[in-house]
Amino acid sequence: MKLFKYIFWVAGAALILTGCSKSLEKINRNPNEAETVQPDYLLTNGIKANVDTYWGTDASMETSMLYVQYWAKIQYTDPDKYIPAATSIQTVWNNFYAQGVKDFTTLAQLGDSLHNPNYKAVALIMRSWIFQTLTDLYGDVPYSQAANIEKYPTPKYDAQKDVYIGILAELKTAVGLISPAGNPISGDILYNGDLTKWKKFANSLRLRIALRISDREFATAKAVFDEIGADDAGLIAANTENAQLIYQASPNQNPVSKNRETRSDYRISKSIVDKLRSFNDPRLSIYAALPRDTNVIIGVTNGLPTDSASRLGLYRTSDAGAVFTVNTAPAVLFNYAELLFIKAEAAQRGLLSGDAADLYKQGVTASLKQYGISDATTIANYLLQPGVVYNTVNYKQSIGEQKWLALFGDGLEGFAEWRRLDYPVLTPAYQGNLGGKMPYRLTYPSGEQALNGVSYKAAVAHQGADQLITPLWFDAQQ
Repeated sequence: MKLFKYIFWVAGAALILTGCSKSLEKINRNPNEAETVQPDYLLTNGIKANVDTYWGTDASMETSMLYVQYWAKIQYTDPDKYIPAATSIQTVWNNFYAQGVKDFTTLAQLGDSLHNPNYKAVALIMRSWIFQTLTDLYGDVPYSQAANIEKYPTPKYDAQKDVYIGILAELKTAVGLISPAGNPISGDILYNGDLTKWKKFANSLRLRIALRISDREFATAKAVFDEIGADDAGLIAANTENAQLIYQASPNQNPVSKNRETRSDYRISKSIVDKLRSFNDPRLSIYAALPRDTNVIIGVTNGLPTDSASRLGLYRTSDAGAVFTVNTAPAVLFNYAELLFIKAEAAQRGLLSGDAADLYKQGVTASLKQYGISDATTIANYLLQPGVVYNTVNYKQSIGEQKWLALFGDGLEGFAEWRRLDYPVLTPAYQGNLGGKMPYRLTYPSGEQALNGVSYKAAVAHQGADQLITPLWFDAQQ
């Protein structure tokens, strides 16, 4: 009898507590706050936040832009000497996972629940682009168990090979889902709802990744090229189709422009100025600004000692040109020139049919035209220079140097392709902190060591020492 009384008492208490809990939930509910996510808002915010990270201070200005010697520093020079701030490494990781992978995973799920596969397709494309960026930078990263913290609070790190092959499959799925004649999407600040362009972006990304793994997985890469082919109807086919976010006035300005509002510690690198000059390249006056005091374009050597860099002053060396520093400067994720250079290398290596030399010339021309250099005589004369003429014997030098120039401003992609092609030949930072070597990756953030230690240690054991100089799987030449 006492047992039954106890059971009834517990049951009654539970009912009271449940009622209290529901009352509290009702009281604490904000009537002005949406309880379901709207896909258009999620898409807009997802694109803006992740492109900001991609072109922002931590992933670009303080790391990749310096490593690939697009920019240099005249103040606070530690990052230019390969001493990145721990906060930069952590911020890149946190932003891409929390604001990128998580948000686009949610958007993909919304695409299913709303019966709009076009939202799911766009979400898969953006998420794949983010995963490509993450693995390019760090190597082995959480992929298959990412964005599911309820089930996997300490996700495993997938091998870089598996990440690339996984996102190739996701991009193929996304292409199959896209239906330009189907339900429209809203909130698209990248392509303004043009689903045909999203399909071209996805296929172009597939070719980028296939080429990136081709030194390790030639057969896999060949299968992708065989499937997609060279048909411009399914690929980025003009500068007007570049994947890029066009920024607006403050507070929605380009991250580079926003940075220049309060800082003046970045300058164009001497390495790229020297290369542009050696080619009599008309992009020099576009990529670099004239300093106020010298009125001559002057690049800065990477990795100068702090005192030497400071003595250069603020007005005697060149910042990046206005095309990159104005409020509305576009943040480019994939340009037409890159796609043509991909085709050229693929043709040279037997991954794709076509004339490699002609595709290379088309790539150079597309880059020049991207920056308003359209005069046919100027372009023809540029292509005839000995240093620019396509070198079949050393195609990696020709493509590597011109691709490096065409990707200026896009530090992350430029850094990845420089590692893969080993051109241009760059001299390590003057006072570099890596014993005469250059970085090949970012180290994992300290937060992973503290919160996901078992998975972190397994990744290091598989990939190699958690150091800037540890080459990644795709970089087969190292």
